Amino acid sequence: MSGPSTESSITEGSLVRPLFTLAWPIVVTQLLQVAYNIADTIWLGRTAEPAAAVGALSLAFPLIFLLLSVGGGFTVAGSTLVAQYTGAGGEESAGKAAGQTLAFVTVLAVVVGAIGYLGTDALLGLLPADPETARVVIPLASEYMRVFFLGTPFLFGFFVFSALMRGYGNTRTPMRVMLVTVVLNVVLDPLFIFGWDVGPLDFPAMGVEGAAVATLLSRVVATAIGLYVLFGLSAGPDIRPEHLNLELEWVRKIVDIGAPSALEQSTSALAMITLTAMVATFGPPVVAAYGLGNRLISLVFLPAMGLGRATNTMVGQNLGADRADRAERAVKLAASVGAGVMFLVALVALAFAEPIVGVFISATTADAVETVTQGVDYLRIRTVEFAFIGVLQVVLGAYRGAGNTKTALVFSLMALWVGRVPTVYLLAFVADLGPRGIWIGMALGNIVGAIGATAWFTRGTWKNTVVEDEAGEGAAATD
Repeated sequence: MSGPSTESSITEGSLVRPLFTLAWPIVVTQLLQVAYNIADTIWLGRTAEPAAAVGALSLAFPLIFLLLSVGGGFTVAGSTLVAQYTGAGGEESAGKAAGQTLAFVTVLAVVVGAIGYLGTDALLGLLPADPETARVVIPLASEYMRVFFLGTPFLFGFFVFSALMRGYGNTRTPMRVMLVTVVLNVVLDPLFIFGWDVGPLDFPAMGVEGAAVATLLSRVVATAIGLYVLFGLSAGPDIRPEHLNLELEWVRKIVDIGAPSALEQSTSALAMITLTAMVATFGPPVVAAYGLGNRLISLVFLPAMGLGRATNTMVGQNLGADRADRAERAVKLAASVGAGVMFLVALVALAFAEPIVGVFISATTADAVETVTQGVDYLRIRTVEFAFIGVLQVVLGAYRGAGNTKTALVFSLMALWVGRVPTVYLLAFVADLGPRGIWIGMALGNIVGAIGATAWFTRGTWKNTVVEDEAGEGAAATD
């Protein structure tokens, strides 16, 4: 099988072209990923009780993310191993790494889905909810979560497919697959949320639960297409059926690289749950504004995430090709671009916060009006951190591409558990700033993380690989 079409440009020649060739499909893919959630929010924001419906997603998402992060972190190992083996010219090893990662993550997905489905009520019980939130919002969140966890293997299926293709240098194919399934989700959402009874089509109105059903069906299609691409086409790493037989040596390698990333994502989810627990002590409008604001921030996050994941591939393949100097230059270029783009996005968000928030929820009730007001305040305050988000995601991507997932873990923890969670508590409850204290505290985490991660990056101790080169002389990553 021939290598990826971008391989020569990733490890040779200009840095600008391969960086953006990798990054823009990732940005579009993540935009489409967010479109799943945005579609849910828009349709649920037009139900009879929009604040309760949107609030249910606000409570459900961090709990879902907690369990999904356990398996999702191991896709980082697959991406890193495929990138470094591809850069070193080891196509057989790249295919084996991809197959082993796919098999390992699939097993985890089944376990995680079962735990999530059976433990939904226990997870929601962790939240010290306001009485009205407990009565109106939490039952809806429970309905959503149960259906969502049934589709966990399919959700993981697309995630691991996308990560393996990204490590190989092919970011356009996952984008195309995501486009197909997002269109499907947008079509199915209103059918299941509001119901449809025309001719042979008879969908009962399912409300919040219907949004989860639409997502589940769309993910099934995404995973089916992804598996066809991996096994039936030559667009990615050369996986063969025998590569799916788990081998202890490979599992150890995947766990060694992936466990810190899984821990990183899990602790991020725990931080989100802690923050959500604080938010849940307020009424439904604040809960809904928090969820709505976070979904908008996830849109803003896309350019930074795209550059960060492109940096992951650039660093992985260049270190595999013994081009550490080129890897470092790629990181500096991506960080500069990320900061500049995110600063421009901040200016737009600051100027148009009210019409942006107004698109996603109809101000038809008193609670909905308050939700819009709080959401606008939240978005405007968080624009302060946007440029720092760009820098942090690129530097974390560099650490992951080098296999330094423990280093990425440390600075993610710094951003969340030093810069964000305690600050939110102090400002919202000790300083008694209420919701505004939450919004301000949320903005500080990425600023703290970006400063720390960048300072550590300048030490240069991240430049070793985690795979063996053609001569069999691999170097362990430095933490």
